[in-house]
Amino acid sequence: MSTAEFVEFYTAQKGRCLRAAVASGMDPDRAEEAVAEAFARAWSRWRTVRVMESPAAWVVRTAINQNVSWWRQRRREVPSESAADLPVADGPGQVDLVAAIRRLPPRQREVVVLRYLLDLDTHATARSMGVAPGTVSAHLHRALASLREHLTISEGTPS
Repeated sequence: MSTAEFVEFYTAQKGRCLRAAVASGMDPDRAEEAVAEAFARAWSRWRTVRVMESPAAWVVRTAINQNVSWWRQRRREVPSESAADLPVADGPGQVDLVAAIRRLPPRQREVVVLRYLLDLDTHATARSMGVAPGTVSAHLHRALASLREHLTISEGTPS
């Protein structure tokens, strides 16, 4: 196992993985914890993870799964913020794309994150999600239509 190789991977991918985790719906602080845990797991399995088609996608998927487990343990303790309550704009005339992505249904959100934030192709996204490529295309089509509609509505509102 090459420590230098993992350090290089971590350094190059940490920011992308964190952005992808936040865009998938995680609170930024929680995303940092989940991504850190996912990188720790990647290190412990580096021989296997390093030869995967997209180790970064594995890290994000692991962070998302870790976050789901974390919320399952705490769901009755902490009230969660509804995606509908998230801010959509940072200021007049500015649309927060991450907030718009976070409003998508979970599978659509996951497809957008894997395809556009991690730059996976349709087949790699399908393998990462454990679904058929056609399913990825269908979710992506619906997600992009929702984002277009939402962003058009947001841009059309008076400042």
